[in-house]
Amino acid sequence: MPNPPSVLFVCLGNICRSPLAEAALRHAAERAGLAVSADSAGTGDWHVGEPPDPRAQAVARAKGLDIGGYRGRQVSPEDFRRFDHVVALDRDNLRVLERLRPADGVAELSLLLDHVAGRAGEQVADPYFGGADGFETTWADVTAGAEGLLQLLTRAR
Repeated sequence: MPNPPSVLFVCLGNICRSPLAEAALRHAAERAGLAVSADSAGTGDWHVGEPPDPRAQAVARAKGLDIGGYRGRQVSPEDFRRFDHVVALDRDNLRVLERLRPADGVAELSLLLDHVAGRAGEQVADPYFGGADGFETTWADVTAGAEGLLQLLTRAR
């Protein structure tokens, strides 16, 4: 039996957008009955070992998902060998990932919203410096992206 498809979501600090995207994909895959390996990381190291932002946890909890056990980590060159897809939440982090990607990296790079019809090239806004409503908007974006990515993973099976 082949390994399940693997996806790494990457934002700046790994406490807002990327853990929500990870949770959204895990939830969508579970509902669809598809085995998927999902993780998240940040390009920066400020929040390594920390749980997601309390506002991100609150949004996830309101959707019936518990992300309190997630812990921030920094993306590494090995991630490009380990994962099938490395998915950035915005263009700045995509550029960092393109520079970080080793020559033998196999992961396909993309922006999350590239997987949503009509939204290619768009980025998920960083809600960190705003209010709780920004996290709701982020949840809507990552959920749409996760659903689109799930369609891609299902076709690739």
